[in-house]
Amino acid sequence: MPTINLRNVEKSYGGGAANAVSDLDLEIGDGEFMCLLGPSGCGKTTTLRMIAGLEHLSDGEIQVGERKVDSVNAGIFVPPEKREMGLVFQSYALWPHLTIERNTDFGLRLRKVPKAEREERVEKVMRTLGIEQYRDRYPSQLSGGQQQRVALARMLAVNPEVLLLDEPLSNLDARLRLEMRAELKRLHNEFKTTIVFVTHDQWEAMTLATTIAVMSEGRLQQVGSPNDIYDRPANRFVAEFVGSPPINILELGDQADGLAAAASRYLSERYPSLSQVSSLGVRPEAVRFTSDASEVKEGSFAVPAEVAGVLPTGGSWIIELVAHGHKLFAVSHELPEVEAGQSVTVWAKPKALHAFDASGRRSQAADALFCPPKVQ
Repeated sequence: MPTINLRNVEKSYGGGAANAVSDLDLEIGDGEFMCLLGPSGCGKTTTLRMIAGLEHLSDGEIQVGERKVDSVNAGIFVPPEKREMGLVFQSYALWPHLTIERNTDFGLRLRKVPKAEREERVEKVMRTLGIEQYRDRYPSQLSGGQQQRVALARMLAVNPEVLLLDEPLSNLDARLRLEMRAELKRLHNEFKTTIVFVTHDQWEAMTLATTIAVMSEGRLQQVGSPNDIYDRPANRFVAEFVGSPPINILELGDQADGLAAAASRYLSERYPSLSQVSSLGVRPEAVRFTSDASEVKEGSFAVPAEVAGVLPTGGSWIIELVAHGHKLFAVSHELPEVEAGQSVTVWAKPKALHAFDASGRRSQAADALFCPPKVQ
């Protein structure tokens, strides 16, 4: 499968509006499962449509393997039907008057694939997706999850070099979404197709992708593995967008008071060189609390707090804490032995802290101090 390269890509619809996509440089590797992740209006679907050829670039170029498929400067534009890509929309777009088998082999018939090969490919993909028993039914006779499988089967049958998915699971209920995520992961492992998947659902991206590209307001914020995105967010937008419950953020500086002032004192006393840190974040999963202050690990950021509430979510608990008048959230995967009104000590290890400068960028200097390399 080919590598897809987007270089200096921009998309503007004119009329004085801000660019839908600005200065986008992105490489999607051979056989990669890339998720374009971001809130509504961030440019992720526009990017997918430009890769597919449904939108013209305003500037830049897109190259698939050794072939340029869109280049403003070179005057090149390869139409969608010649890009060897499959596109699955949010709506299933099935032909209501055709059976499931005829919907599945529709692309193969358009390409005039010989009957024997067509039947073999359709049989294999229908069996893989578990829809062979519905071959003689019509779309209206299937559930939403089954229709989604048919839409995927239709694309996989033509064996596209690249599979483009535009929020294909958003119309499904929670159980079916979970099943289809597992199905997509398995299909990617089996077919090794390069997949570009658009979603605003962070958990969908985290569970499916080999690589995530986070976008905001038409600009790329960070590209990395799911673990990179979660554990080392490049800036505050990524840190606050990815994670549920969201990351706890403390605004530091001269005007800081309460908990933020305590965090400022901690940094100035333990890491005096970090004068440029403007805000500090800690994931709820990394927040610890104890009624015995002697359990706090040496060198940790620790403050007294009060438990405001314990919220069960089924399998885990969210603990609401108030420290120096500021709310903090912690997550526990074991039944917490605390109750509302109880006094505790809240603490976090230095390696769990995320430091950002005034522009919102991650502080590399802080990372070096919080997580010093181990001496061999």
